[in-house]
Amino acid sequence: MTDTATIRAIKGFEADLSCRGHKFEVGQTYTATGEIVACKNGFHAVPDDQHPLAVFNYYPPARSRFCIVEVGGKTDSEGDKVAAEILSVGKEVGLRELTLEAVKWVTGRATLEGPVAVKTNGLATASGTRGAATASGTQGAATASGYQGAATASGTQGAATASGEHGAATASGYRGAATASGEQGCAIGSGPGCRVMGEVDGVDLFAREFSWTGAEWRRVSIACGTTGLGGIRAGVWYRCVGGALVEADQ
Repeated sequence: MTDTATIRAIKGFEADLSCRGHKFEVGQTYTATGEIVACKNGFHAVPDDQHPLAVFNYYPPARSRFCIVEVGGKTDSEGDKVAAEILSVGKEVGLRELTLEAVKWVTGRATLEGPVAVKTNGLATASGTRGAATASGTQGAATASGYQGAATASGTQGAATASGEHGAATASGYRGAATASGEQGCAIGSGPGCRVMGEVDGVDLFAREFSWTGAEWRRVSIACGTTGLGGIRAGVWYRCVGGALVEADQ
């Protein structure tokens, strides 16, 4: 156990913003009593030197809530989590924000291979541990392979694929497609007409539904789920309709 300066972290909660029977509120600070021991006593979170999606090891995305927090005081670490004496609960974040956190985290530690950004029909590829690939423009394609790879594709019909454990794929823009394979992968589709797919069980999916008002796209619902749970099948494309993931046309 050590004294630690305040550090930024991500914390998961139950749907009612509770953890281990204790209810929390955004904007409040809490202090634990007794000896701080990881997995036994203290406020637990994933610090910012660990992969952001590691929080899914403790709180599954489909039925949990997540906040950016600050922890400090006495601390004790074990694996990818820290137990702390003092916890300040900051803003609540969703799956899209967590995935963007993951992309930023991986990008800051990655050795890039191939072009980083491309235009029409371009391709970006990153391989190896924590590889990160970003493609922009019409029909851009980004592929990241290896442990904790992150792929982001923006623009019309962008395609993002992340393979390996903790892989994160994000596709934004019209008719984007995001695919993640490997244990605890995450696929995010955040634009109109987006599709998401998990190639194996245990991949978390997130998609948005939009409607065209005649002047702009407006979000009307969101949906999330995990392949292998609740009827969500691996290897099947899904889109968001009425706040639920439904099978999409190929």
